[in-house]
Amino acid sequence: MQLTRLDRWLLEHFVHETQVYTMREPSELPSKVRHEELPEKPGQKFKHLYATRSTRKAELLIASLKNDGQMFTTRVVDRKVWYAPILGPKGKSVTWWVFWKIVGACGIVSILVILKNLWDNPEVRANVMDSIRIFKG
Repeated sequence: MQLTRLDRWLLEHFVHETQVYTMREPSELPSKVRHEELPEKPGQKFKHLYATRSTRKAELLIASLKNDGQMFTTRVVDRKVWYAPILGPKGKSVTWWVFWKIVGACGIVSILVILKNLWDNPEVRANVMDSIRIFKG
């Protein structure tokens, strides 16, 4: 199902994290950007990992890297938090899921109210009891 604006906003602000891999440290590092030095492995291209949840901070970091002429790559990954599968299920829209649950709940409540009103009517109750007595024989 197609994601709504609310779904994309929830993903961007609560689920996704932008990771930027570089060979050397940038000249300017925005605040609230997590830095991690990667262990050296054969065939590994990058030495530093910068991660941020803010798109603006990631854009500032990328602009700084471009100005310095550095080689870098970016990835957008899901954070490892308990609510990530709830807010960002793969291929599903949370907004539409909630909408249909609310519509279903309203439908069930409406049917129950109608049945209660019918059962409170003494004429309908007498007809139902007669029908049950006839079926029992």
